[in-house]
Amino acid sequence: MKQTIHAYAIYLEEDKGMSSSTLESYLRDVDKFIEFAEKEYDIRDAGQVRRTHVILFVGKLKQSGRANATIARSIVSLRSYFHFLMRRGDILQDPTFDVEAPKADKTPPQVLSIDEIELLLNAPDTRSPQGIRDRAMLELLYATGIRVSELIALDVRDVQPSMKFIRCGGAGKERILPIGAPAAHWIDVYLDEKRSRLLKASSDEQALFVNVSGRRLTRQGFWKLLKKAAVDAGIPGEITPHTLRHSFAAHLIASGADTRAVQDMLGHVEQPGQQYGNHGRKTMKEIYETHHPRAK
Repeated sequence: MKQTIHAYAIYLEEDKGMSSSTLESYLRDVDKFIEFAEKEYDIRDAGQVRRTHVILFVGKLKQSGRANATIARSIVSLRSYFHFLMRRGDILQDPTFDVEAPKADKTPPQVLSIDEIELLLNAPDTRSPQGIRDRAMLELLYATGIRVSELIALDVRDVQPSMKFIRCGGAGKERILPIGAPAAHWIDVYLDEKRSRLLKASSDEQALFVNVSGRRLTRQGFWKLLKKAAVDAGIPGEITPHTLRHSFAAHLIASGADTRAVQDMLGHVEQPGQQYGNHGRKTMKEIYETHHPRAK
């Protein structure tokens, strides 16, 4: 079977346009199965592989303590490989057919402590325009719990730091959210002193947060600055934009905030905010001013 790996790699890269990291994962999974099949059952030809062999391989992964997500990805990789062989006419049947992937492990959302939040917010170097921008973005993300897509979609007209609120969300999903004094302060500083220095010749750009080229900051750009801030703050593990979203919700509810009001702030259509707690009903503004750690 190993003689087909090179052709399979070319197929993934050229026909599927797969990224190098994903391609490496697929090839690694397939290589492990081939090694298993040859060592345990002396299988040298893909046509000899049966569904039983795939199930036994999955069982071995489970016994070795592999996470459900890892096992599920291995099955996807093998299914892709054998589909490729069927297209080439190397095999007549798919041995991964009807092999069920395990359900993903449910893990609680990652939440930073209030002390860790303080470290993260203080991490950007506010002696530079980019540092002021980064501080304003982090403050705003924690102040509101909005999604990173909503954060980078904000235009200048969507923020009213003097009145301490922002407007976010698309058509039909717009919501008005309160922000605390720290977030309002850093947005003010950014708008008054630093945004114009980043804009350069792009004076017509409406985006609130812009990159060094004067254009709207991208999701990837925010991920990079967040990762750097986490490293500079000395916070272990991988911090994502959703970490701040979960922390926002968890800190409000831990302080006694009403779950349904927090759901409104998060823009939830259903009831996923119940994962953070359950309390009685109050108004959004009252909840925020009473319970958010950085409301004042």
